[in-house]
Amino acid sequence: MRQVFNLDPNQPIQTSTGLPCRVEEFLGSGGQGEVYRARLGDRAVALKWFHAYYIYQDKGLQKRLNGIVEVGAPNDQFLWPIAIATQGEGFGYLMQLREPDYRSLVDWVKRRVDLKFQTLTTTALELADSFLQLHTQGLCYRDISFSNVFFHPKTGRILIADNDNVAIDGSQQGGILGTPDFMAPEIVRREALPSQDTDLYSLAVLLFYLLHVHHPLYGKRVLEISCLDLPARMQICGNAPRFIFDPTDDSNSALPRSGIDPDGEAGANAIAFWSLYPQFLKALFIQAFTIGLHDPKERVRESIWRSAMARLRDSILHCPACGAENFYDVKLLKAGGTPGNCWRCQTALRIPARIRIASMIVMLNSDTVLYPHHTDPRRTYDFSTPVALVRSNAGEITLKNVSQQRWITTIDNRIEPIDPQRSITLQTGLKINFGNTEGEVRL
Repeated sequence: MRQVFNLDPNQPIQTSTGLPCRVEEFLGSGGQGEVYRARLGDRAVALKWFHAYYIYQDKGLQKRLNGIVEVGAPNDQFLWPIAIATQGEGFGYLMQLREPDYRSLVDWVKRRVDLKFQTLTTTALELADSFLQLHTQGLCYRDISFSNVFFHPKTGRILIADNDNVAIDGSQQGGILGTPDFMAPEIVRREALPSQDTDLYSLAVLLFYLLHVHHPLYGKRVLEISCLDLPARMQICGNAPRFIFDPTDDSNSALPRSGIDPDGEAGANAIAFWSLYPQFLKALFIQAFTIGLHDPKERVRESIWRSAMARLRDSILHCPACGAENFYDVKLLKAGGTPGNCWRCQTALRIPARIRIASMIVMLNSDTVLYPHHTDPRRTYDFSTPVALVRSNAGEITLKNVSQQRWITTIDNRIEPIDPQRSITLQTGLKINFGNTEGEVRL
């Protein structure tokens, strides 16, 4: 039987741009509406067309969308409404067409794709940065979850969809409260409406899911529930939430995979990943899901998450035996600990060459790239163009200047300029003046 959609191929649509627009192809559907490929003038775009019942349910939808179009996207990672589309009594909006190489975060959570930690940390950093840009404009997203985010499996770059839910922070606009499991406890209990404070909670859940492939509140209590229905979810996520790694309360602690929990529903994945990460990251998640559960003003800010994810990315080190990515934990080492063993092959890890630049410590692996934000404090998490490349050959490690600026290096009172496209052999104590900041190498 032929499936009937709201719009037909080649159907003309009126838009607020005044340019001719025509439907081309049905792409998919969801609870709010359907998405089509369309052509606006000579440009391929996506068209989201709302179901009639959703328009009836959300009375302020069209007014809110007009405001979103007028404000404009916080950055180019939001698939932002660029124009309103109408046809008869129906309406929708046009947005940038998502590139085909991007995958849903659901694919990662369901383990349909394998990702490097470098990719995951880049995705996490970009999520924190993008929602910071959104909040800086006085807006809240209202429905942060992994179903609304797409990522590039090689670069970690993200695209954020479903921006029709965005509203002015503190306003009563919009009918959506969020996605179950991602809603802040006060929303679950119907004590508050979506806001930037509740966005911060949802962002923390999303980042935890991204890095642990598990929900931060689904521990051993899950095994006491015969059916994880709405009342059960309200209890776990709203009425009595407990972090699975709460350092002072083990009533909902994560459990390893065992005969008691063969499917790992109580946190086996989380335990495996949690053991890998540095203490500074664990401390932020503990804050987010202990005091942050109950006090919205104590939640971790987007800027803090962004800084932490950049630091985590710089902390990646490779196992000398199997090449697996592990993490450098400076706090553990200062306390007299060791780098430990590789999580994959159990070989003892060695700390690689590294460079301290201001407050940053960057592991100099054979594939490390330094970017503008590493060498210029005026640049904020800028991954646009490499400025330095690490190379390793026969035990010799070099750093190649691929910037447009001359460096000045100092070692044992010897000063040497390093022009663009030249390399310098790294050794302990080598200082590199990049022009706007200085780094010191340790091997």
